[in-house]
Amino acid sequence: MTTPAPRPGTPLHAAGMHRLRAVVVVAVAAIAIALTGCTPLLTPGQGNSTPDASATEGAPPELTKFYQQQIQWSPCENNLECAKVTVPVDYAQPGGDTIQLAVARLKGHNAKGNLLVNPGGPGASGIDLVRDAGNSMFSDKLRGAYNLVGWDPRGVKRSAPVNCLDASGQDAVRQLNLDNSTDAGLAQTFAEQKKVIDACKANTGPVLAHADTVSAVRDMDILRAVVMGQTKLDYAGFSYGTLLGATYASMFSDRVGKFVLDGAVDPALGSRELTLGQAKGFEDALHAYVKSCISKSGCPLAGSEDDAVGQIQALFQSVQQQPMHTNDGRVLPITDFVNGFILPLYNDQSWPVLTQAIDKALKGDGSAMLRLADQAADRGPDGKYSSNSAWAFMAYNCLDYPVSSDTASMRTEAQQLADASPTFGEFFAYGGVNCRDWPYKPVRAPAPAHYTGSNQIMVLGTTGDPATPYPWAVSLRSELGNASLLTWNGQGHTAYGRGSTCVDNAVDGFLVDGKASPDGKRC
Repeated sequence: MTTPAPRPGTPLHAAGMHRLRAVVVVAVAAIAIALTGCTPLLTPGQGNSTPDASATEGAPPELTKFYQQQIQWSPCENNLECAKVTVPVDYAQPGGDTIQLAVARLKGHNAKGNLLVNPGGPGASGIDLVRDAGNSMFSDKLRGAYNLVGWDPRGVKRSAPVNCLDASGQDAVRQLNLDNSTDAGLAQTFAEQKKVIDACKANTGPVLAHADTVSAVRDMDILRAVVMGQTKLDYAGFSYGTLLGATYASMFSDRVGKFVLDGAVDPALGSRELTLGQAKGFEDALHAYVKSCISKSGCPLAGSEDDAVGQIQALFQSVQQQPMHTNDGRVLPITDFVNGFILPLYNDQSWPVLTQAIDKALKGDGSAMLRLADQAADRGPDGKYSSNSAWAFMAYNCLDYPVSSDTASMRTEAQQLADASPTFGEFFAYGGVNCRDWPYKPVRAPAPAHYTGSNQIMVLGTTGDPATPYPWAVSLRSELGNASLLTWNGQGHTAYGRGSTCVDNAVDGFLVDGKASPDGKRC
């Protein structure tokens, strides 16, 4: 089976853990590459790097030791260099516990600067991005001008990871087939989620209370000084990475250099608005896919566009009633079925993969859809999970977004989602289940970005983006003020590196040549 092309970005928010994890990290877009750890070989004195004095100016006195630390670069896999950077667990208590952030860089051919990159999530690995896609996604021009620097944000993979269940436990969670539409089913879902949360608390250190976007952004400014050695940060963020970027621009406006925010998240939106926007986005993406499929020979769907969508909805209902058979011993319940189905909707180049999986599913074989669901969950054929993206995703969202978890509110939201998205809406519902029993209260209140810097920020939006719908890019550009909006008339999540010469040239011109991006440009 053809696999989806690796892409950055993943949606910001997800519905209830046992209903839809879709929207669970599809990071570096997902996937066809084996993900292995980048283990730095830290030999004392090898590749030492001390931050430039000008890069550390303005650091709060209580954080001076973090901004002025010396790091050690050493070779690691795929021609990368790796290092560790120490940051406080709790910025309100900088003299307390510390953690180490894993950082890697891919050296540019004639680099005169450093570009920090983040692929999304929350929960996606920036190290994996530069390792697996640094030489393919980013243009030769950009790779020549910059060292690409990726990091695993706090709580993610190599950086004090949030740890909840082992592989067998995660497999078991994915096998659950619960029905939140009944009071008994919802109660069972809460009980199962409580077990997961208790495991997170038992198996993760103090970072669990501080795996949030604002803390990660404070880490970014330390990386700017210590790793980049620059007074201003150059940054490219995709999907959730745009929330990191917009938050940095709000908190550290005077330290913004060249910023590209692709697949924009609107920081003013709350949990309910984000979920509703994604449900609508994926419904639109389904219609675009179906319209393309039925126009070609070999499509397993028949009739008009509405007829074909109805066949998909009937297939979903069938799997809801009876999990589907697969060839590896596991069954495929509706949650994983929808997760697998949604994955190829991130990139229209992956639509043929979805067609193959639908064809097999209509014949009673869920094996191809399960493989897609495994890719979305970062599970390899050996049964091992290559990341902790599911757990980091949950931790960040529970700290970043206040949610309503009472039954009445969630039932009302479920109806709104079903009305807005007849195919996917019900599977995006009951997100309050994830966080009701989370041991720590949210620390972030959604609010518009507030940027006062002098350097223009470039925002990219794709008209057919299901995970970060285009209106979010319009809103973010407006909130930032000193910004431009580049629109790509395309299908799928994010824009840069997906085949549009117009998009790539505009981004490269902005980052490499310093050309202002005309506001309102369309590709």
